[in-house]
Amino acid sequence: MKGKIKKKVIDLFLVVTLLALSFPVEAQQPAKIPRIGFLATDSASDPLSALRLDAFRKGLRELAYVEGKNINIEYRYAEGRFERLPALVEELVHLKIDVLLASSATVARAAKKSNLTIPIVVANIGDLSELVASLARPGGNVTGLTHNSPELLGKRLELLKEVVPKVSSFAFLNGTDAPAAKSMFEEAQVAAKALAVKVQYVEVETQNPNIEGAFQTIIKGRIGALITEAAPALNFNRQKILTLLERNHLPAMHSEQEWTNVGGLMSYGANRIDSYRRAAVYVDKILKGAKPGDLPVQQPMKFEFVINLKTAKALNLTIPQSVLYRADRVIK
Repeated sequence: MKGKIKKKVIDLFLVVTLLALSFPVEAQQPAKIPRIGFLATDSASDPLSALRLDAFRKGLRELAYVEGKNINIEYRYAEGRFERLPALVEELVHLKIDVLLASSATVARAAKKSNLTIPIVVANIGDLSELVASLARPGGNVTGLTHNSPELLGKRLELLKEVVPKVSSFAFLNGTDAPAAKSMFEEAQVAAKALAVKVQYVEVETQNPNIEGAFQTIIKGRIGALITEAAPALNFNRQKILTLLERNHLPAMHSEQEWTNVGGLMSYGANRIDSYRRAAVYVDKILKGAKPGDLPVQQPMKFEFVINLKTAKALNLTIPQSVLYRADRVIK
């Protein structure tokens, strides 16, 4: 009898031990891999788009995220067709993304209109009015990095005027998808008055932008130079704009150095490629529990001036030494 009891005790001990050992195994469920939605207005084949994506991936790697291992990214591109944005947002929502990285305020506005409650990080916020309550306390579900600096248009005008001192009429080319730039234009009138020049506002529609029509307006108005804003509609048509500038022998100043890298004459502005690397920090904080409304929007701290001497030569322009000395980078 005692032997049977002893055997039962031993069997019970073995069962309890096995059960105890099995609990940790069952508790170790596979960790959920965060899923990020990457939504852009341009094309995946655009070299600029590739640079932005590489910068974002670099930022993730710096924070120990490895795509396909401990983080997944779903990519969607509107290919310049802005009417597709709501449908692309819905696609990403159905994939149950944890964070949406928006390439511009245009994408973020489309997401907001779709009543998206998922956290949104914008790498290049221009117009903030419809997206955040304030820079310090965005509120809601949108945060990120802004390039909106109203004083920059006046600075670009001053630099371009030094390169083409005989030009007295300039154009500011913008898209309807970048309304914040319109207020920049109004503030630039102060600089225009000081330089004794006129600046004409030329705008193209977001949907089916008539770039050729905009240039006809510029040529008919006998405008001698122009400044372009980094509106998504213009970025998507960047190469067409640069071709028309060359064809019409028009010097131009751009807000993104990526334009200068592919043939633009000059650019002055924040490094917007690097903003994608920095956007990874926001994604990391949100994935770790931070609320986007509590994360302050970052403003640019440094502006870079780039000159393309190849383009200057093609336009028969001599860049003054006083301007060259101020350049952060010169493309020869």
